[in-house]
Amino acid sequence: MTFDFAPLYRSTVGFDHLASLLNNLNKDHSQPSYPPYNIELLEQDKYRITMAVAGFAEDEISVESESHTLTVAATRAQKEDEAKRSYLHQGIAERSFKRQFRLAEHVKVTSATLANGLLHIDLEREIPEAMKPRQIPVNGATAQNPRVLKFA
Repeated sequence: MTFDFAPLYRSTVGFDHLASLLNNLNKDHSQPSYPPYNIELLEQDKYRITMAVAGFAEDEISVESESHTLTVAATRAQKEDEAKRSYLHQGIAERSFKRQFRLAEHVKVTSATLANGLLHIDLEREIPEAMKPRQIPVNGATAQNPRVLKFA
Protein backbone atom coordinates (compact mmCIF):
# COMPACT_ATOMS: atom_id res chain seq x y z
CA MET A 1 0.00 0.00 0.00
CA THR A 2 1.38 3.41 -0.96
CA PHE A 3 0.33 6.73 0.51
CA ASP A 4 0.50 10.09 -1.23
CA PHE A 5 1.88 12.71 1.16
CA ALA A 6 1.77 15.59 -1.36
CA PRO A 7 -1.20 17.32 0.40
CA LEU A 8 0.86 17.52 3.59
CA TYR A 9 3.56 19.55 1.87
CA ARG A 10 1.11 22.38 1.18
CA SER A 11 0.65 23.18 4.87
CA THR A 12 3.99 22.17 6.40
CA VAL A 13 7.50 23.53 6.21
CA GLY A 14 10.61 21.53 7.00
CA PHE A 15 8.89 18.17 7.52
CA ASP A 16 10.07 16.55 4.29
CA HIS A 17 11.68 13.68 6.19
CA LEU A 18 8.33 12.66 7.71
CA ALA A 19 7.10 11.24 4.42
CA SER A 20 10.19 9.09 4.05
CA LEU A 21 9.91 7.91 7.66
CA LEU A 22 6.28 6.90 7.17
CA ASN A 23 7.09 5.14 3.92
CA ASN A 24 9.88 3.19 5.60
CA LEU A 25 7.62 2.01 8.43
CA ASN A 26 5.90 -0.52 6.19
CA LYS A 27 9.15 -1.65 4.58
CA ASP A 28 11.14 -2.46 7.73
CA HIS A 29 9.77 -5.78 8.94
CA SER A 30 13.22 -7.08 9.88
CA GLN A 31 12.93 -5.89 13.50
CA PRO A 32 13.10 -8.97 15.73
CA SER A 33 10.51 -9.65 18.41
CA TYR A 34 13.11 -10.57 21.04
CA PRO A 35 13.41 -9.27 23.68
CA PRO A 36 9.89 -8.08 24.50
CA TYR A 37 9.58 -4.45 25.57
CA ASN A 38 7.14 -1.74 26.74
CA ILE A 39 7.22 1.98 26.05
CA GLU A 40 5.58 4.09 28.76
CA LEU A 41 4.68 7.75 29.01
CA LEU A 42 5.60 8.61 32.60
CA GLU A 43 4.56 12.25 32.39
CA GLN A 44 4.64 14.94 29.74
CA ASP A 45 7.98 14.70 27.87
CA LYS A 46 9.25 11.79 30.02
CA TYR A 47 9.28 8.22 28.72
CA ARG A 48 10.54 4.79 29.79
CA ILE A 49 11.44 1.77 27.69
CA THR A 50 11.35 -1.47 29.69
CA MET A 51 12.91 -4.57 28.16
CA ALA A 52 12.78 -8.14 29.51
CA VAL A 53 16.43 -9.24 29.55
CA ALA A 54 16.37 -12.20 31.92
CA GLY A 55 19.71 -13.95 32.26
CA PHE A 56 21.90 -11.00 31.24
CA ALA A 57 24.28 -9.22 33.61
CA GLU A 58 24.96 -5.49 33.54
CA ASP A 59 28.34 -5.93 31.85
CA GLU A 60 26.75 -7.94 29.01
CA ILE A 61 24.28 -5.17 28.04
CA SER A 62 25.17 -2.13 25.96
CA VAL A 63 22.94 0.99 25.67
CA GLU A 64 24.05 3.62 23.14
CA SER A 65 22.39 6.78 21.87
CA GLU A 66 23.66 8.33 18.65
CA SER A 67 22.09 10.49 15.96
CA HIS A 68 18.40 10.01 16.92
CA THR A 69 18.88 6.25 17.35
CA LEU A 70 18.89 4.30 20.62
CA THR A 71 20.62 0.93 20.32
CA VAL A 72 20.31 -1.74 22.99
CA ALA A 73 22.47 -4.82 22.50
CA ALA A 74 23.46 -7.78 24.64
CA THR A 75 25.96 -10.54 24.06
CA ARG A 76 25.94 -13.59 26.27
CA ALA A 77 29.27 -15.33 26.49
CA GLN A 78 28.88 -19.06 27.07
CA LYS A 79 30.48 -20.11 30.34
CA GLU A 80 32.25 -23.42 30.83
CA ASP A 81 29.71 -24.82 33.31
CA GLU A 82 26.85 -24.01 30.91
CA ALA A 83 28.43 -26.05 28.12
CA LYS A 84 28.19 -29.13 30.37
CA ARG A 85 24.49 -28.60 31.13
CA SER A 86 21.90 -30.79 29.48
CA TYR A 87 18.48 -29.13 29.37
CA LEU A 88 15.25 -31.10 29.20
CA HIS A 89 13.47 -27.82 28.38
CA GLN A 90 15.05 -24.39 27.91
CA GLY A 91 12.35 -21.73 27.86
CA ILE A 92 14.47 -18.77 28.96
CA ALA A 93 15.93 -17.22 25.84
CA GLU A 94 19.41 -15.98 26.63
CA ARG A 95 20.49 -15.36 23.07
CA SER A 96 22.32 -12.26 21.97
CA PHE A 97 20.25 -9.42 20.54
CA LYS A 98 20.40 -5.93 19.09
CA ARG A 99 17.33 -3.70 19.05
CA GLN A 100 17.13 -0.14 17.78
CA PHE A 101 14.63 2.60 18.55
CA ARG A 102 14.25 5.79 16.52
CA LEU A 103 14.21 8.84 18.80
CA ALA A 104 12.46 12.10 18.01
CA GLU A 105 14.43 15.32 17.97
CA HIS A 106 15.49 16.64 21.38
CA VAL A 107 14.88 13.29 23.12
CA LYS A 108 17.82 12.16 25.20
CA VAL A 109 18.52 9.11 27.36
CA THR A 110 18.74 10.12 31.02
CA SER A 111 19.41 6.75 32.70
CA ALA A 112 19.43 2.98 32.32
CA THR A 113 18.93 0.54 35.19
CA LEU A 114 18.77 -3.24 35.40
CA ALA A 115 16.59 -4.75 38.13
CA ASN A 116 14.88 -8.14 38.43
CA GLY A 117 15.58 -9.10 34.82
CA LEU A 118 14.13 -5.85 33.44
CA LEU A 119 16.17 -3.12 31.77
CA HIS A 120 14.62 0.32 32.31
CA ILE A 121 15.77 3.12 29.99
CA ASP A 122 14.48 6.57 30.90
CA LEU A 123 14.19 9.24 28.22
CA GLU A 124 13.28 12.89 28.32
CA ARG A 125 12.43 15.41 25.64
CA GLU A 126 14.12 18.75 26.27
CA ILE A 127 13.12 21.43 23.82
CA PRO A 128 15.79 24.15 23.57
CA GLU A 129 14.74 27.63 24.64
CA ALA A 130 15.15 28.90 21.07
CA MET A 131 12.65 26.27 19.85
CA LYS A 132 9.92 27.05 22.39
CA PRO A 133 6.98 29.16 21.21
CA ARG A 134 7.27 32.86 21.91
CA GLN A 135 4.84 35.73 21.59
CA ILE A 136 5.69 38.35 18.97
CA PRO A 137 3.92 41.66 19.51
CA VAL A 138 2.38 43.44 16.52
CA ASN A 139 3.09 47.14 16.62
CA GLY A 140 1.41 49.78 14.48
CA ALA A 141 3.46 51.60 11.85
CA THR A 142 4.86 54.94 12.94
CA ALA A 143 4.24 58.19 11.05
CA GLN A 144 7.97 58.67 10.40
CA ASN A 145 8.61 55.22 8.91
CA PRO A 146 5.31 53.59 7.93
CA ARG A 147 6.85 50.38 6.46
CA VAL A 148 8.91 49.23 9.45
CA LEU A 149 7.48 46.67 11.87
CA LYS A 150 9.23 46.19 15.19
CA PHE A 151 9.90 42.68 16.50
CA ALA A 152 10.89 41.79 20.03
